[in-house]
Amino acid sequence: MGFVVLFLIGFAGGVLGGMGMGGGTALIPLLTLCGVGQAEAQAVNLLAFAPTAALALLVHVRGGLVRGKGLWSLVLPALACSVPGALLAARLPAAVLRGAFGAFLVGLALLRARRALFARRSGRSV
Repeated sequence: MGFVVLFLIGFAGGVLGGMGMGGGTALIPLLTLCGVGQAEAQAVNLLAFAPTAALALLVHVRGGLVRGKGLWSLVLPALACSVPGALLAARLPAAVLRGAFGAFLVGLALLRARRALFARRSGRSV
């Protein structure tokens, strides 16, 4: 895989991560389409996530977009579940990981489409 392809994949992941949508939404599928295994693509995503998230968080905090109310009720369970989730992902076959991630993306797309449709009908913005 060439430098330009990797650069463009990283660019897409960085843009999405910076907007707070999660760069893995682009990074993982693009890497797997280029022949990288599912587990390896997820590992690369995790490695790229930390600095991307830290910089995006800084920008959003400075912009006044981060509210502290309820933050720990979201962060603590996420931290507690990250280790079991990582251990489970390390043991699952690539096909199961790929299917689960694909189902997640399809479900997310359907929810977003539904939300946009109802917002459009009611005249609200999404």
